[in-house]
Amino acid sequence: MSDTHSNGDSKSSVKLPNIKFTKLFINGEFVDSISGKTFETIDPRTEEVIANIAEGDKDDIDLAVKAARAAFDHGPWPRMSGSERGRIMMKFVNLVEENIEELALLDAIDAGKVLTYGKARDIPFGASVLRYYAGATDKIHGKTLKMSNQLQGYTLHEPIGVVGHIIPWNFPTGMFFFKVSPAMAAGCTMVVKPAEQSPLSALYCANLAKLAGVPDGVINVVTGFGPTAGAAISSHMDIDYVSFTGSSDVGRLVMQAAATSNLKSVSLELGGKSPLIVFDDVDVDSVVNLALLGGFANKGEFCVCSSRIFVQEGIYDEFVTKFVKNAKDITVGDPFDPSTRQGPQVDRAQYEKVLSYIEHGKRQGATLVTGGKPSGDKGYYIEPTIFTNVTDDMLIATDEIFGPVISLFKFKTIEEAIERANSTRYGLAAGIATNNLNIANTVSRSLRAGIVWINCYLAFDADSPYGGYKLSGFGREFGMEGLYKYLQVKSVVTPVHNSPWL
Repeated sequence: MSDTHSNGDSKSSVKLPNIKFTKLFINGEFVDSISGKTFETIDPRTEEVIANIAEGDKDDIDLAVKAARAAFDHGPWPRMSGSERGRIMMKFVNLVEENIEELALLDAIDAGKVLTYGKARDIPFGASVLRYYAGATDKIHGKTLKMSNQLQGYTLHEPIGVVGHIIPWNFPTGMFFFKVSPAMAAGCTMVVKPAEQSPLSALYCANLAKLAGVPDGVINVVTGFGPTAGAAISSHMDIDYVSFTGSSDVGRLVMQAAATSNLKSVSLELGGKSPLIVFDDVDVDSVVNLALLGGFANKGEFCVCSSRIFVQEGIYDEFVTKFVKNAKDITVGDPFDPSTRQGPQVDRAQYEKVLSYIEHGKRQGATLVTGGKPSGDKGYYIEPTIFTNVTDDMLIATDEIFGPVISLFKFKTIEEAIERANSTRYGLAAGIATNNLNIANTVSRSLRAGIVWINCYLAFDADSPYGGYKLSGFGREFGMEGLYKYLQVKSVVTPVHNSPWL
C-alpha cells in the first residue's frame, strides 16, 4: 500500500456545496413528499449524512405523472415548433455550463466522483449531449411514400408521450442529460427518478430547467427508492415509455412490470463485463495507459470498464509488470483533492460488494498482484486491484463487479481472443489495441458488443450510438438513434384521383 496514496481529509481549499434542493420537483415546484418521509443521502468520503431528501413513492409518482400527462396532452411543449424547443434547450445548456462547478461539487460529495474530472469531463459532456439534441429538434423528418395504388402517403414522427427515466448513481449529472435531452427534443414530457444514492444534482438540474423556461410539467423529478418509486414508474398505466440504466437483474423487473401493465416500450442499458484485447504488435507503454483508463475510470463504477484484459503471450509479462507498477501509482483519496485520481465507492453496500468479489477471487485461486484492501481509515475507499491467473469461469471473470478490480488473461491466437472475449453473458463494450488494420477489422466485426473502441477507450461522443447486446440490454443512447426511440411513426394515407403520376 506504500505506493497507493490515501487522503482522509481534503487538502484542497474547495468549499463544499450548499445543498439548496432536497424536495421533489413536480409541475414546476419543489414540494414535500405526500407521506412527509425523507431519507438520508450519505457522503461516501466520510460516511456522514449530507442532507435529508424527500422520499417519493407511488403516490408521488402518480402526482408527477399527472403533471407530465397534462403537460403532454394540453401543454405547449409538444406543440412548439422544433426550433422553439431547441432555443429553450440551448438556454438550458447555457445555464448548465454556468453551473459546472456547482454540479461537479454535488456529484463529488454525493457519489464520490473526482472533482477535477467532473469539471473537465463529466458535466461538460452532459452539456454537450443537451446541446446536440437541442440542435436536433428541427431535424425530425418523416418520409413521402411511393404507394402502389392511387394513393399518396407520408409518415409523421410524433413524440411517444410521457416517459419515465430511471437513472443510476455512477454518473448522476451525465445520466440525467443522456436521458432527458433526447426525450425533450422529441417533444415528450417526463418523470425522472434519480438513484437514491446520488439525488442532489438531478434536483439542481430541474431548477435550471425551470430557469431556462422549460414549461411546468415537462420535467418532474421524484427522489426515492427503486422498489417503491422506481417500480411505480415501471408499472404505471399512464407512462408510455421507460428508459432504465442499471443492473441486468433490475432491468428484468422493469421489463416485466412494463409488460404486465400497459405493455409500454422500454429501453435498457444494463451491465457489462467488457474485454480489452491487446495484441503483441503494440507499444506496451501507451497501451498500459489506455488499459488503466479503461479499467479504473470512475473507480471502476462504469458499465463499460475493461475489467477483462486479454494480452497476447508475446508481450504478456512486460505488460503485467508495467500495468501493475502504474496501478500502484494511482492516488486514492478525497475527490476534492486535486491530486486524487480515484475517489470512494458510492456507498457501503457497493464497497462491501467489491471487497466480497476480491475475496472470491482469492478463494477461487486467482493471484492477487496488487491492491485488494480498503484504503484509509474512513470512507468507502478501495485500492486498485489486479488479478492474474484468472480462469474464464471464476466469479471475478464472469460477474460485473462495478469497482476497481481487473482480471488479466493471456492468449495466443486471434481466434482464441475473440472466443474468450465473447464468452460472457454481457455485450456492452469492447476494446482492441493493435497496429494491424486487418486484425482490427476482423476482431471488431466479431465481437458481440454495442460499441467497440480501436486503439482508444471510453471514446464517447453525442453523435455515436451506444448500447448493449445480450444481457447488456437493448435500445441506444446518443446519436439520432437515441432520439428516435422517443418517437412514434404514423403513416397518413389519402386517395389521389386523376393524378398525372403516382
